[in-house]
Amino acid sequence: MIINYIFKRKSSQWLFGLVLLSLVWALGSTLDARERPATGNGNHFLWSMKTAKNLIYFLGSIHLLKRDSYPLAAEIENAYADCTSIVFETDLDAMKDPAFQALMLTLGLYPEGQTIEQDISEQTYEELKEKMKAAGLPMAQFARFRPWICGQTLTVIELQRLGFNVAYGIDMYFYGKARKDKKKMIFLESAEYQLKLLGEMDKDDQEGFLRQTLKELDVIEEMAPDMLNAWETGDIDGLNEIMAISFKDHPEIHDRLVTLRNRAWISKISNLAHQDGNVLVIVGAGHLIGKENVLHLLEERGYKIRQR
Repeated sequence: MIINYIFKRKSSQWLFGLVLLSLVWALGSTLDARERPATGNGNHFLWSMKTAKNLIYFLGSIHLLKRDSYPLAAEIENAYADCTSIVFETDLDAMKDPAFQALMLTLGLYPEGQTIEQDISEQTYEELKEKMKAAGLPMAQFARFRPWICGQTLTVIELQRLGFNVAYGIDMYFYGKARKDKKKMIFLESAEYQLKLLGEMDKDDQEGFLRQTLKELDVIEEMAPDMLNAWETGDIDGLNEIMAISFKDHPEIHDRLVTLRNRAWISKISNLAHQDGNVLVIVGAGHLIGKENVLHLLEERGYKIRQR
């Protein structure tokens, strides 16, 4: 089976990175990382919101990190320790379910007799072949992969080449920690829903998504450290600049992957203000910056939020 080729190369944790990667690692194709100095404010990608009953923390996650990103800042670890409930975008264990993986194959592969070459422009296909060759991946084994999954595969492999790994991602780290510490775990979305965000994009959006990814592969080596630095230094403007450039040619994809989900989460997060015990909400960093981000939407409801 084609999918087993990837699993043998990258381990089953590749599945998690595949589904969630684009929600944060949307690297711009025109911003030169070497020219923008760090402008962090000495804080972290961590916020807190005081309610009548508890304290709710918000931690912006980077879904792939390097081993040397640990230990995390004490402020982040203290926020986790201060909470009885931890909120994640989705249940990571659900991605190991055979039904989920079967759905991934359904959404990620063309039917027998149909190939990606038949479904995208000749120019996009030629560019894809070049990138596959550079990554050491035989195009023939990816012939039935749909555009979104080809793009994600290439991005994950390139980031792993640079030392980034989903095993060190913020989500994975705190997910394992919360399970070990027997903290209450709350999920904002189902794993199936997240998979469908990418897998059910229409034909034009899928090719646009792939073309943007192919452009970003040329600068990912420069941009990945820049994004990591923005996250580590609490540089909201810097990370927002990167995200804005990445999505500027694809506002409909930004709406689908970020804005609409932010709006859907607000009621669920507001309900946490009525429970006993402090809460840590961990979502992709891109959901805490830019227009209609989670924090701004909560502030519109009257909540007071501060960066830590």
